[in-house]
Order: sequence, then C-alpha cells, then structure tokens
Amino acid sequence: MPRYFCIAAIVLVTILVASFKFQNIESATISLFTMRLTLPLSLLVMVYFLGMLTGGFVLQLLRTWTHAATQGAKLEVSK
Repeated sequence: MPRYFCIAAIVLVTILVASFKFQNIESATISLFTMRLTLPLSLLVMVYFLGMLTGGFVLQLLRTWTHAATQGAKLEVSK
C-alpha cells in the first residue's frame, strides 16, 4: 500500500510542477547593480525555492556542528 501511495504522490507533484511551469511562461527581469537577467517566471520561482531549501540545510548543518562542538567541550571540561 505505501508503495502505491508514494508513486501517486510523485505523479501528482510532477503534474503540479509541470502545470505551474506551463502556466507561468512570462519573462521577468531581475537586476542587481548593473547586471540584468531575464528568465521565465516559473524558473525564477523554482530557483527561489531551491535557495530556501539549501539555506535551511546549511542552517541545520551549522546548528549540528555547533551543538557537537559544545558537547565536545563539555566532555573535555568534565574529565
């Protein structure tokens, strides 16, 4: 049962992403100082979400490292 649920979820997400892509084909221009970049709106939104996702992973990684470093420091002090 879970296998079919996962396949159905993947198909549903793929359909949603494809429909989003085809409905948002207008171009948008972004600029930073003297640079300009014109891309389809759907691509810009996907890049934005990928940036949020990777930023969250980096933040969690830093939290894990600091937690491990503080735990290691506590162990050395207690010896």
